[in-house]
Amino acid sequence: MIESLNELSKIVEKCNKCDLCLKRKNTVFGVGNENADVMFIGEGPGADEDIEGEPFVGKAGKLMNQAFIGLGISREKIYIANIVKCRPPNNRTPLKEEANACLDYLRNQVVIIKPKIIVLLGNTALKNILGDEFGITAARGKWIEKKGIRYMPTFHPAALLRDQVKKIDFWKDLELIKNEAISNNYKI
Repeated sequence: MIESLNELSKIVEKCNKCDLCLKRKNTVFGVGNENADVMFIGEGPGADEDIEGEPFVGKAGKLMNQAFIGLGISREKIYIANIVKCRPPNNRTPLKEEANACLDYLRNQVVIIKPKIIVLLGNTALKNILGDEFGITAARGKWIEKKGIRYMPTFHPAALLRDQVKKIDFWKDLELIKNEAISNNYKI
């Protein structure tokens, strides 16, 4: 049984379960508070994340950080991870077998961190965590409870870069998350 994020991170660094390992510069394990009440899960690393080894440091991450600042959400109090830990070529959506190769790592992260709220950023996170019967457009902004964890699907910040209108819904979803966290005395 893996008991620490540090131990799990070292295992991920050596991972070769799928072909994504062949061209990575760095694994992108996750970052944030190891005792976070709120965890954000995205799709996978982009080029900037692959270089820096940290999730959400590129354009989409900067946009997400601006929303966090605007709403008073502290990136230091939350935890951020991805479905896959290595960058898919040309930032394509991870294949099902690539996601499946990484999901045990993510499950272990959740077990170690014990978040009360998990924010699913985009369709890939939503489908890999809650199942193929969900789609982001219909599910976003709605709480879904499973095994004692509250899930909030919302748009991936990269989608906001392509469609500015989605920023409004993303902001509203983050407000819902913040209000839920505050009403339950969760760190955010």
